[in-house]
Amino acid sequence: MNTIAPDWLWAFFIASVLLALFVDFVVLRKQGAHAVSVKEALNWSLVWVGLSLAFNALFWWAVKDATGDVAQANARSMEFLTGYLIEKSLAVDNIFVFLMIFTYFSVPPAYQKRVLMIGIIGAIVLRTVMILVGGWLVSEFHWVLYVFGAFLLMTGVKMWFASGKEPDLEDNPALKLLRRMMPVSDRFDGERFFTVQRGKRIATPLLMVVALVGFTDVIFAVDSIPAIFAITTDPFIVLSSNIFAILGLRAMFFLLAAVAAKFHLLSYGLAVILAFIGTKMLLIDVVKIPVLVSLGVVVAVLAITMVWSVRTAPKLRAHESSPQR
Repeated sequence: MNTIAPDWLWAFFIASVLLALFVDFVVLRKQGAHAVSVKEALNWSLVWVGLSLAFNALFWWAVKDATGDVAQANARSMEFLTGYLIEKSLAVDNIFVFLMIFTYFSVPPAYQKRVLMIGIIGAIVLRTVMILVGGWLVSEFHWVLYVFGAFLLMTGVKMWFASGKEPDLEDNPALKLLRRMMPVSDRFDGERFFTVQRGKRIATPLLMVVALVGFTDVIFAVDSIPAIFAITTDPFIVLSSNIFAILGLRAMFFLLAAVAAKFHLLSYGLAVILAFIGTKMLLIDVVKIPVLVSLGVVVAVLAITMVWSVRTAPKLRAHESSPQR
């Protein structure tokens, strides 16, 4: 797998991710179990976005220094930014599923941070493996891009028709399997995953939540990773933009959880984005859609759906609160 990133940038990227996770764990441990406020979530979200943009600036400089070509550096950094934005936007749908899981199990807000942190680490490991395998497949078998494209197009269409419908967690196969495999307590025991009832060690609902979050990570990784291969096949850009998008997932969850009702149409926008990316991959050998155009489409679709969601949300609430006749 060919990459434009120098070895020292790979080392810096890996060290940065490990350091970020370490700092996040230290902060999490010092704060203890507590509900995250919107202000705290917003501040951390801005920090993660700022770090991602700073890394992209360093990447631009590294490419320029290695190639001496400013145009090449601009193109590669634009690929990182587009991939980052795509993964960030697709993570929104992931967050809404997390919110549904937490609501279903009535997870106290103070315990949600630890679950999300574990989910982020699992997602990083999982996506690293999947991206490296996917990068190898793309480099060895060009036709895999057509498979990815068809899959994303079908996923986008399926997401469009599923938008607005409340998923039924009771029908989740992972949840059914977990309940058959182990007895589960009917109450939480702090942040513990296991507790003792009547002298028997059994799982707490928090362990079920972690398992379902991990299962959700797998499902969404299958959707999101092929999407970024439509932007670039450079494994460094694919991996780094994906991981930086994931690092801010915990803060973004608490931020969006407070305003989830206002963005009720966002899933339609994500469906359009997936369909667009899938179509781009299917036409990759016929029409070369510039990265800047892809970035513009993603930004425009997100902006339109978010603005339209905010404009229509009050009308929906007023309608829903009207008395039945």
